Amino acid sequence: MRRVGHKGADHIAPGNTFASFRAALDADVDMIEFDVLPEHLDGTGELWLAHDYDDARSRTPHTLEEGLEHFADEAYAGVELDVDLKLPGYEERVVDALRRFDLVDRVLISTMERVSLQRLRALEPRLRLGLSVPKVHKDPMRAPHTALLAIVAIQVLQRRLPGQTARLVRAGAIDAVMSHWRLVTPRFVREVHDAGGELYVWTVDEQPRIEALQAMGVAGVITNDPRLFGPRPDAVTS
Repeated sequence: MRRVGHKGADHIAPGNTFASFRAALDADVDMIEFDVLPEHLDGTGELWLAHDYDDARSRTPHTLEEGLEHFADEAYAGVELDVDLKLPGYEERVVDALRRFDLVDRVLISTMERVSLQRLRALEPRLRLGLSVPKVHKDPMRAPHTALLAIVAIQVLQRRLPGQTARLVRAGAIDAVMSHWRLVTPRFVREVHDAGGELYVWTVDEQPRIEALQAMGVAGVITNDPRLFGPRPDAVTS
């Protein structure tokens, strides 16, 4: 199972920063997830490493080029990258930047936007692509007035998503599924795997849940605190 740091290691250092990326590296992750957001809603302007506009306004965010230059350093040579696109409209600029820094082969691009996945597949067939599900920007379970509806929606998605996403994998539209942990079932894991894809789970910040997902056979778990993974089995000495 791949150990994936969310925004680097957001519970150790502020996410989408070099300090957070280094903290994830120190915690021995296999992959670092970071967000790419355009300065303007239409996809123009600078490309920032930021989760949303509130995040971007709270600090001076790194640009995508600064981030990729950081990851091109030899210290990160063995680490994969999950580049999460928050909006459609700037796919070509991201691909061009990845090519300039020779990082295409180390990257999985994830997004909730299917139109972006279609554009990315046409732009650079070598890229691994992941569809993030469900398409939500806030957790509906946190608000009492939306929690009941969310429970029903989760049950519906647990039935539909395994087959839907497996078909996308078989069609070559995606290589991976990035799923919220509440949607993950043994059937979901099995169908995506049998289709030839990978199932990554976000965002998991409880060690027992990480262990349960690992036992289920998911390809990777994304966490804000990669220290929760603990030492690797081959690193444990008697």
